[in-house]
Amino acid sequence: MKSTIVIPNYNGIKYLENCLRSLETEQAYIIVIDNGSTDGSYELLAAKFPQVETIRFEENTGFCKAVNAGIGKAKTEYIILLNNDTIVEQGFVEALEKAVEQDERIFSGSAKMLSMQEQEKIDDAGDLYCALGWAYAIGKGKAESQYATSYSIFAACGGACIYRKSILDRIGLLDENHFAYLEDIDLGYRALIYGYRNIFVPTARVIHAGSASSGSRYNKFKVDLTSKNSIYLIYKNMPFLQIVLNVPFLMMGFGIKTLFFIKKGLGKAYVTGLFKGIKLSLSPQGREHKVRFQMTNLGNYCKIQLSLWINTVRRLHS
Repeated sequence: MKSTIVIPNYNGIKYLENCLRSLETEQAYIIVIDNGSTDGSYELLAAKFPQVETIRFEENTGFCKAVNAGIGKAKTEYIILLNNDTIVEQGFVEALEKAVEQDERIFSGSAKMLSMQEQEKIDDAGDLYCALGWAYAIGKGKAESQYATSYSIFAACGGACIYRKSILDRIGLLDENHFAYLEDIDLGYRALIYGYRNIFVPTARVIHAGSASSGSRYNKFKVDLTSKNSIYLIYKNMPFLQIVLNVPFLMMGFGIKTLFFIKKGLGKAYVTGLFKGIKLSLSPQGREHKVRFQMTNLGNYCKIQLSLWINTVRRLHS
């Protein structure tokens, strides 16, 4: 087998069995990492899926640590990340493998994620990141028929994607400082800095429920973490001069988001998260993970900056 599928699970019993059943015809090794679930998920795995390797943590260690534990066990050429609240369509694994095999510079491939509530609509067709400091899913809520061809993206969505393990060994695994949220953007960003590519794979189809672990699209826990990580993401991946260059855009972006979350009744959680992000970035563990600027990557930084500006225009006009 070429791929290992890594599925992090936290109290996902509502979805987990259907997810694993959908993988029964796929040619891949499967590892489920249970993050201290208390809903019977672990017992379900033992009773109904003894063939699936399971790693169990006693408490919720976060998405990143769980995934990294799974990657650490993998012996295959590729790693496929899959959320527990997904159902894959037949040929999912093969489609991802074929896509990345086209070019050895391709680091990741993002699957076509369809909304479980409206399966003719896109949930995620690859992720973009812009100079406003926002990450966003391509095509969300639009007809899936509009996304039938492959294209380059900023990062693959960690809900359903493939990574080339040899490149992970070079650029590093998920950054556990994130705990959860934006860790996939960070990983895709690092790959771009080193000159690799990330692509959308329309032939790898997945039905996705969404927000299975956090409970809803907007909640205090998610907003706080995402806000913190949005600051850390910038500090970690942008050299100082690039940060200065983007300050006007970033101030605008964070200002708009602050107003948005105030209207949602989550303004305090968002602003608190921003300060947590600054604190993390200035801490020893934050500085330890900063991507050090290398002159050999200057051209890649220029390409990234151009994409940040282009993606800003795309986001504001979408």
